[in-house]
Amino acid sequence: MFAIPGIVALIILIYARPQEFVERLQAVPLLYVFFALALFGWLIDVRVKNTHLSITPQLPWVALFFVWASASAMIQAKGDAFEQIMGLGICVALFVLIAHGVQSFRGLHVVAATVLSMVLLVCGIGVHQGFAASGCVLIDESDPHDTSSGRADGRPCTTPRECYLGDAEPGGEYRCERIGLFGTTSIGGGRVRYRGVLQDPNELALAGAVGLPLAFAFDQAERRSLARKMLSVLTLALVLLCAVLTGSRGGQLVFLIVLAAYFSKRVGVVGYLIGGVLALPLLVLGGRGGDASSSTLERLDCWAEALSMWRDHPLLGVGLGQFGEYHYKTAHNSYLLALAELGLPGMLLFGAIVYLSVKIPVAAIRHIERSRTHNPSPGERVVRAWATGLIAAFAGLTVGIFFLSFTYHYVLWIYLGLCGAFYGALRRHDPTFRVTLHGRDLVAIALINLGVIVCAHLIVRWMVS
Repeated sequence: MFAIPGIVALIILIYARPQEFVERLQAVPLLYVFFALALFGWLIDVRVKNTHLSITPQLPWVALFFVWASASAMIQAKGDAFEQIMGLGICVALFVLIAHGVQSFRGLHVVAATVLSMVLLVCGIGVHQGFAASGCVLIDESDPHDTSSGRADGRPCTTPRECYLGDAEPGGEYRCERIGLFGTTSIGGGRVRYRGVLQDPNELALAGAVGLPLAFAFDQAERRSLARKMLSVLTLALVLLCAVLTGSRGGQLVFLIVLAAYFSKRVGVVGYLIGGVLALPLLVLGGRGGDASSSTLERLDCWAEALSMWRDHPLLGVGLGQFGEYHYKTAHNSYLLALAELGLPGMLLFGAIVYLSVKIPVAAIRHIERSRTHNPSPGERVVRAWATGLIAAFAGLTVGIFFLSFTYHYVLWIYLGLCGAFYGALRRHDPTFRVTLHGRDLVAIALINLGVIVCAHLIVRWMVS
């Protein structure tokens, strides 16, 4: 497939961010170059009939979501509407290219292997950073919205005070942090992180945890081998250790949920016990200690602000990308962020996209179980492995984004695309497989979103009172 190289390049660019530590790459608009490469490859695939023009179940809802969000931006955001629309447009384009440019299990393996390799890369760098020596970091004060990014000046330290002595930059703000590979630095006195879209330790932990089922899927999709088993063990160890070193409670919770979901699907209820045992070291070692309560109160304050914005702007919300104009922090909840910025219709559309992405692998397992007695499929092992892996990944994602603003995050939209690619590959293998939203699904989506609103409201009131 000619679209695969461009898609692979996009995933590497999004996760690894090479342009941030290779100065020569900063002069090249790599994001748009790789998008153009993937699109051109997809057009060639369509022309030579490697790929068929088809619509994944999520696409109509993604299109409606984009139109509604764009309308809210143009009406509410006004001046910077184009910038906000372009940001969401990149997410949508990323989804469309992965979901519709990959229509075979071989192509899915290549793209998923790229995501897994990037997870191993960023988690490996996080683990290295967690055990690296500390050094003085001069904070970059050019961006008022980012008070944590900076560069190491080469001086070792044990306390922040030491960084203001000797050859300190006059008037500069310093922190004493661990210095990792590629110029990465920790935050908050040692919480590991990466760059770009994964510079938040919580987001790094989430990205690592939801990548873990991909390693399990590779192990289960083909005949067992020592290499695949070692890959699973390596991924498990790196992701777990990285989650501990990030100090992210949400990331640790997602890790536990991913393990429980995966093993429960494999071996039933006993899987929850297996997942709990495997996650026990993380739960014991993880956590942030003293600042956990202040972080919780800060998050609840953001939830309260999100609900308040929605009450004031129930239909259109405050506008795409405008949460920061009303509050100094982000919503710390993807569902409430959609509600606050896009109103109730926007939240429902976002919920429908996530719901369909979960329904695809669930329906795939039910489909192969129904057809097994009549016409056993030689590819059943592959289908089951990837369906189980995607279910586990989305079990973690749906919970993890409850505590993070992931509504327009590239990592989420990559996984939405992977579900679409899985659907296309299975449809190519078995054209009788279809997934649609029925009336009961729409009711379920509405009830789930209502439950999120009510739950957030009750938690805020209970914690504040």
